[in-house]
Amino acid sequence: MFFIEGKFYEIISKLADLAILNLLFAISCIPIVTIGAATTALYGVTGKMAENSEGYIVKTYFKLFRENFRQSTIMWMILLTAGSIAATDLYIIGNMPKGMGQTVLKGLAMLAIIVVSFVFLYAMALQSTFDNTLKNTIKNALLLGIGYFPWTLLIMVVAVLPLITLMFMENFRFAGWIIMILLWFSGSAYINSYIFHHIFKKYM
Repeated sequence: MFFIEGKFYEIISKLADLAILNLLFAISCIPIVTIGAATTALYGVTGKMAENSEGYIVKTYFKLFRENFRQSTIMWMILLTAGSIAATDLYIIGNMPKGMGQTVLKGLAMLAIIVVSFVFLYAMALQSTFDNTLKNTIKNALLLGIGYFPWTLLIMVVAVLPLITLMFMENFRFAGWIIMILLWFSGSAYINSYIFHHIFKKYM
């Protein structure tokens, strides 16, 4: 009985930590320019949570946020610019006359958006784990994302799964929104941290 109670308390405590972390992340992202540092701090904390070494959630989060602010912000702005260009191209191509050329160009623009998306996730997780230059972090994020592409697809699915699930939860829309608000970012980052740890451990 004590074992069951201990496990129950551990699960509730973990969910509470994730809810607090999710709120910290959401607030930190409000200025937009801070999304990079916020994501690095998020993955830094969830990485420690996956290893059961997180300590104080709030203190650890803001420590990682401050330490990685400059480099994470620069990487975020670079990737945001690249993603915005690809998204603009996709919009322009979508208004072009339909044909084989439009299909090819649209496919290339969508591919560019996908690449920028997984490079962002890998880059911020790498930034929270390794000390490296900005150039090498982005390069390694691209190489790892391509080299471990099956895992990369899973990482991206996990990142957007709560939103996708919500779209098909017609009968549980309110409950889905509550869960998403409380746990979407931190929950998906927590799951992805196990995948990143599996990939990164070979290079530690």
